[in-house]
Amino acid sequence: MSALTGEALSAARAEAQAAFRDLKARLPRLDDTAIDLILREARSHYAWKHEPVSEALLHTIYEITAAGPTSMNSCPARFIFVVSKEGKARLAKSLKDKNIDKMMTAPVTAIIAHDLEFWRELPYLFPHEDRRPHFDGKPDYAEVTAFRNATLQGAYFMIAARAVGLDVGAMSGFSNEIVDREFFAGTTLRSNFLCNLGYADESALFHKLPRFPFDKACSFA
Repeated sequence: MSALTGEALSAARAEAQAAFRDLKARLPRLDDTAIDLILREARSHYAWKHEPVSEALLHTIYEITAAGPTSMNSCPARFIFVVSKEGKARLAKSLKDKNIDKMMTAPVTAIIAHDLEFWRELPYLFPHEDRRPHFDGKPDYAEVTAFRNATLQGAYFMIAARAVGLDVGAMSGFSNEIVDREFFAGTTLRSNFLCNLGYADESALFHKLPRFPFDKACSFA
């Protein structure tokens, strides 16, 4: 992908600015019900109804997720949707016992991963300047950048899923080493966390745990 220049660049910037102004004029903010749905009253779920999640809906969730910001538009996250019995059996090898049923009964379990060599795609994603030298031959820096930004994308993914009507249950009680061996052997992908997707059976919920108040978690400098 070539970087825009001259009049084409000016036109593209003007179009982007006009689109943003139009969006803010149409919808200055989400209402409280929408905020409740995606975060404030949302819950992590552990039990699921027997309702499938369509591939089309997964496409929609990804498209929303991909719109979220990442450093240098690097987009290092990769999403593997585990839906088959065979895939679930392979993933179960990595899970702590208490998490196996949560995963096996979910219609979809996403492996949120990151590509350690994401930077090779920067000419397409960030075409106006070649940033590959920032990462080429610097694996530690590339890994930190990939992990940080893919984690952000994982959060966008969860919010996007809730926004289109699904429920989510993120999990970290598993072995990354086993997941990487089962699903990413011979590749530059590495797992971060897992996220079950579906329509929740709310009968498994318990009371919501506390959160820190503003003064406990926030300060000014």
